[in-house]
Amino acid sequence: MTTTAPRDEQLWSRCAGCASLLYRKRLRRNLDVCPECGTHSRLDAPARVAQLVDPDSFSALPDRAVEVDPIGFVDALPYPHRLTAARAGTGLDEAVVCGSAAVGGHRVALAVMDFRFLGGSLGCAVGELITRTAERALAEEVPLVLVTASGGARMQEGALSLMQMATVSQAVAELREAGLLTVSVITDPTYGGVAASFATNTDVVLAESGARMGFAGPRVIRQVTGTALPEGFQTAEFLLRHGQVDMVVPRHALRGRLTALLAAARYGRRARRRPPVPRQQPAPRRAADASLPASAAGPASLPTPADASASSPAAADAAGRDAWETVRAARHPGRPTTMDYLESAFDGFVELHGDRLGADCPAIVGGLARLDGRPVMVIGHQKGHTTAELVARNFGMASPAGHRKALRLMRLAARLGLPVVTLVDTPGADPGVGAEEQGQAAAIAENILALSMLPTPVVAVVTGEGGSGGALALAVADRVLMLEHAVYSVISPEGCAAILWPDSSAAPQAARALRLTAPDLCRLGVADEVVPEPAPAAQHDPATAAELLARAVTANLAPLLDVPPATLVRRRRQRFRRFGAARAAVPAVRR
Repeated sequence: MTTTAPRDEQLWSRCAGCASLLYRKRLRRNLDVCPECGTHSRLDAPARVAQLVDPDSFSALPDRAVEVDPIGFVDALPYPHRLTAARAGTGLDEAVVCGSAAVGGHRVALAVMDFRFLGGSLGCAVGELITRTAERALAEEVPLVLVTASGGARMQEGALSLMQMATVSQAVAELREAGLLTVSVITDPTYGGVAASFATNTDVVLAESGARMGFAGPRVIRQVTGTALPEGFQTAEFLLRHGQVDMVVPRHALRGRLTALLAAARYGRRARRRPPVPRQQPAPRRAADASLPASAAGPASLPTPADASASSPAAADAAGRDAWETVRAARHPGRPTTMDYLESAFDGFVELHGDRLGADCPAIVGGLARLDGRPVMVIGHQKGHTTAELVARNFGMASPAGHRKALRLMRLAARLGLPVVTLVDTPGADPGVGAEEQGQAAAIAENILALSMLPTPVVAVVTGEGGSGGALALAVADRVLMLEHAVYSVISPEGCAAILWPDSSAAPQAARALRLTAPDLCRLGVADEVVPEPAPAAQHDPATAAELLARAVTANLAPLLDVPPATLVRRRRQRFRRFGAARAAVPAVRR
């Protein structure tokens, strides 16, 4: 009996949907879909590739994932130990399998995520591999197919993992500009930063039957709202009803649907007879990256004053403050808001309202103003000082309507030839049921994509909290500044502690591990400059804080004004392209 039990377990499998006991070989023949109830079991990346592409057509990307530990993150275990365990448990180098293949006879560049590997989380190496796959698609003039399965960005890599949302999105933007089809296949589950970037900003979004997708997960939404979720919430059918995917496709039909899409795209390209897209030569590697293997090193970064900023008096003062104290200072209700800065740092503000689709989000304010006599478009999160103001503004957490309003104003600025200034101060995007129904993930993704293509200067300033994708939706910029006591992070310290520590009481420890302060972000190259605040903090002297902010924005905006639009966009993309595995391989800052 003891020898047959393991064999029995290998031969039979119980369906998670109807609890039927299924013969495993029969289940495999049915593409891991329960023949009784239709439940789609999760697939690992190798199995997905085998089911989706033509036999013997897959060729893996020659580049291998590089092990990175950019911020020296430690919770119960050091981050490298978690990576080692994930590699041993999955047999994969990272949470994505990338390469080229044929689907129905059509060549594609393909990236397939694997949820088994640290929840399919998006880290620097994953972002680098997917971006390289997109670059191969551009060079070979073939469509890009992305199969997503992820819990979101990888918190153990801090804000650098957040930057991958922009890095991959701008690679998608280049394919869009070249007229090459991009398709994402949403599988179960797809959440967080992946949902709010390349999973939803492709040309076509397919959802596999049984998939779930959203910006915030169900547990987070229940905790924040305290309400029961609607039946079928965030399922593929829910997404289709709310206009967030093009179609829901059962697994056995996926390959056929992709083939039809690829055939149409191939016919369209032949009809247009576009000239071939020249392959961009990567910039030479920096000396700091010279020791890395060629497959690991990404394009070199543009020169930035990050090192100088980190050694400035403001940075030195902030560096002496504990990270948790900085978080508390960034959240202080007396801290100047976007409206406060618009009244004091800018002149003649004229507010513009509405997303032109049916709503006006109070958590995002924007409009025309003057800075040092020059017209600009200013867009920012608005919190408030009193409880009533905070509630009315949803604590600065933008809805999809807010992100779409911001997008409308950015595009208006580009048409008018005006620079854009964004003021970032949000705990994150609205995690409510209504926001999910209205397409929160896709709204954030579209902002990130649009900013990577916007032909006008963009300067972003993190004035308080820079929370996850809700912050990044306004911060894909040519220059990113941070006030001295501001923070910018992939996740809140409380959220990080709840996931990786026994409870949220470890939030101070998580804040230190996340490297979320302005000096930390300058050292990592995410921020370009620390803007000093009047002592002890901006809320104690708002007028001086506004003067310092105006001075910093003016100085950073001036060099961008005469840059040709094409050069501006190219440099902005180079800025975010550097946040791949090569940048992360720089030795971590430890305390």
